Amino acid sequence: MTTITAIIQARTGSTRLPGKVMYPLACQPNLKHVVTRTAYADSVTNIVVATSTKPQDNVIAQYAPTFDANVIRGSESNVLSRFEHAVEEYDPNIVLRITGDCPLISPAFIDTAVERIRTENVDYVCAGLERTFPRGVTCEAFTVESFKQMSDKANEPRHREHVTPYYREHPDEFTLYNLESNEIFDEPWLQNRTDLRLTLDEPADYQLLETVYRKVHYKEMLDVAEVIQYIDETGLIEINEHVEQK
Repeated sequence: MTTITAIIQARTGSTRLPGKVMYPLACQPNLKHVVTRTAYADSVTNIVVATSTKPQDNVIAQYAPTFDANVIRGSESNVLSRFEHAVEEYDPNIVLRITGDCPLISPAFIDTAVERIRTENVDYVCAGLERTFPRGVTCEAFTVESFKQMSDKANEPRHREHVTPYYREHPDEFTLYNLESNEIFDEPWLQNRTDLRLTLDEPADYQLLETVYRKVHYKEMLDVAEVIQYIDETGLIEINEHVEQK
């Protein structure tokens, strides 16, 4: 049986927006939305929130289980070591790397990324080799075999902090796949929307996301297409279009 572990890296010590992972959206912490949307993907077997051992991240460790997520704690700066710990603990076949600042992550993207690993026989799937999605709706997926090979060689500080750069820096060692927006969205107005920021990194991002979660009606889960439609209709993009990605 193939098992897929989604690892959500989260900490409160953001330099631009401290504590952002617990900011409220529709009366629920941002992190809960990330976990809920990840769990909505059919392919996901289990969810692990990987946070640091710093006292300030106790709040994440305390609340994540109430969101039906497991918790692993480790080094704040060596994020890759947290992933190594989670892989050892849960022994998955496929790993998803998700960041805690994506309260609009797409379950369809998650399922399609896993499907591409299975059907295209690739090691690593992302949307960043040639970006066609808004920031904040995608993740990365990779086989556990390639992860172990990569983590053994990823010894530079940037590799340990950012988890996956080694894949993209060494395409000769791995089979990479760039998932594009036309593989998820049929409507042209949803494709190639690199103009949109649906991630939580600065106060302006929170203003946009808080407005969306307050204004767009939903029952179980906010639909990305409806969010983009609302932003287009209201001109909400102006709120955070000036923000530069870190």
